[in-house]
Amino acid sequence: MSNAARIDGKAKAAELSEKITAETTALRDEHGLQPGLAVVIIGEDPASQVYVRNKGKRAESCGFYSVQHSLDADTSQEAVLELIDELNSDDKIHGILVQLPLPDHLDEQTITQSISPTKDVDGFHFINIGKLTSGNMADAFIPCTPAGCMLMIEDHLGADLSGLKAVVIGRSNIVGKPMAALLLKANATVTVCHSRTPDLPGVVREADIVVAAVGRPNMVTGEWIKPGAVVIDVGINRIDVEVDGETKSKLTGDVEYESACEVAKAVTPVPGGVGPMTITMLMFNTLRAARLSAGLDS
Repeated sequence: MSNAARIDGKAKAAELSEKITAETTALRDEHGLQPGLAVVIIGEDPASQVYVRNKGKRAESCGFYSVQHSLDADTSQEAVLELIDELNSDDKIHGILVQLPLPDHLDEQTITQSISPTKDVDGFHFINIGKLTSGNMADAFIPCTPAGCMLMIEDHLGADLSGLKAVVIGRSNIVGKPMAALLLKANATVTVCHSRTPDLPGVVREADIVVAAVGRPNMVTGEWIKPGAVVIDVGINRIDVEVDGETKSKLTGDVEYESACEVAKAVTPVPGGVGPMTITMLMFNTLRAARLSAGLDS
């Protein structure tokens, strides 16, 4: 039977949200400043609609000023850049987020890089990526998912990971690479693996910390995991399962949860693990952007 601790992202996110709400109230009372978040969504992607709605709700519940710009799927790149330019110079807005993926005719890099680095609460601007990878994080924005993963790892292993081996499976700019940078900063010895890594199970088996972010359902099984490891599952995959003769859609991670729980020290479930933390870290970054804009130490 499983003996791993279930890392409850929902509970952790709720606790953090409370702190963010309290700090937002204090910022408004003491400095007359309300953090502002603008979310831009282009097109009708249903999953994106849900994410954006959740982000807006959370921003409001934290006491932020929250605006949403919904643009048609065929909006020109010029019009998108014009909107971002307006938001960049709007003093009421401290964080700007463009919901990905974008319609095919838009260039993701041009659009994400047009957001002012000081309002880039997603942490995708090359200036923020450069600060993160060079270890200059005082005023850098760290991508929300890796930042949330790090807090969950710290809860179980402390802030100093000296002497521990970490394996990150996946090398995306949104999760894999920034995750590796954060783990290095915390003194872990880090290996980044991907689809071309030979003997992936063998490499993962060495790790005290495993972060799986590849987008392959249940790829990492308990047999891959070192006894006592902390396992963070970033994957969100929709799979079809048979329930009482009916096919139903179910969310699952990149880690086979049950078998991982038999060997690991702690594992994040999917859903309810990394997901709730991602939106909360977005709020954290927006509050921080507001504080930095006023010259207050974050």
